[in-house]
Amino acid sequence: MPTNARLSSLADLADATLCPRLVIKVGSALLVDKEGPRRAWLTDLVAEIAQAKARGQDVIVVSSGAIALGARKLKLDKGGRGSLADAQAAAAVGQIALSGLWAELLAAHGLTAAQLLLTLEDLEDRRRYLNATATLTRLLDAGAIPVINENDSVATQEIRFGDNDRLAARVAQAARADAVLLLSDVDGLYDRHPSEPGAQLLPVVTGVTDEIRAMASPVSGSGMGSGGMISKLQAAEIAELAGIALAIGNGTKDKPIARVIEQGIATLFLPRAARARGAARKAWLGGRLRLKGSLVVDAGAVRALGEGASLLAAGITEIEGHFQRGDAVAIKAQDGMVIAHGLCEYDAGECVSLLGRQSAEHAAILGYAPRPAIVHRDQLVMV
Repeated sequence: MPTNARLSSLADLADATLCPRLVIKVGSALLVDKEGPRRAWLTDLVAEIAQAKARGQDVIVVSSGAIALGARKLKLDKGGRGSLADAQAAAAVGQIALSGLWAELLAAHGLTAAQLLLTLEDLEDRRRYLNATATLTRLLDAGAIPVINENDSVATQEIRFGDNDRLAARVAQAARADAVLLLSDVDGLYDRHPSEPGAQLLPVVTGVTDEIRAMASPVSGSGMGSGGMISKLQAAEIAELAGIALAIGNGTKDKPIARVIEQGIATLFLPRAARARGAARKAWLGGRLRLKGSLVVDAGAVRALGEGASLLAAGITEIEGHFQRGDAVAIKAQDGMVIAHGLCEYDAGECVSLLGRQSAEHAAILGYAPRPAIVHRDQLVMV
């Protein structure tokens, strides 16, 4: 079972006591090249996964590669990413080959693969999120290796993760994992672009700050995947909210997991606080990628929220978007910075009516006994 013990180094990723549950994300460029699947490399990676299982760790794999594999079979231009229709068609064909490859190679070590294809809504809707959590838990309890990918054959630009870095972080939340390892085509986060003279690899980062974000490049080096360093930092932020460590390592090398763990060549992002008991709901809320609207608040409300208060109508200055009661919304400061996510107790129209008004006035405005807050502190998380 996952633990609240804190990881502090890359070597801890191999410690079944400190890291009993690990999510490993594998990028497209690692799995597929111009000749097709990189079978020899993947065979070695699966052997490393088997070693992790043998030392008592649960392992979940988030695997890219379906679009790249399908595009090759269908002979589509631009790696299958020339249009949404091409990507969906490529994914439908490639996912069969991808899941079959994982199943075959894991079976060689006596391990059972289980395929899960997820959409954004599967992890954004609370009930579906809990269903995904239950499925993952049962599979892991049965000793299987869940192999997860975004369901690109049905996902559209409006309802997709867009990259498997953030998907891996959200899966880690749902599975109550202890750490995420993103295997990509870079060694980790550098203090500037790695091609610049004097660029230094950062071994450990505690909390993603504005200074850390400024170091990121949006470019995916291979041109095959959909992510870059920015998406990896976003994944680290999602993991941080759940008290989960996240590492970025270079998967282009032989035995990449051992290189990260034994040689320490990677960047480890440590959350600023340990995972709090009972914080799963807030981790889900804080890690959401799709919000239905925004509440802009004044400086007094920002201070009150920072001290653990609920959001009252008196502190709201503007309503953005169309949302219903129970929808997730962003809470913004006057400068536009998102400071919190929360589940709103009123729909957008009601919020407009209550804008800036004191709680004692709400019943007369609405015509019914109101709820005590626009966003209750139990349904709110600072980000």
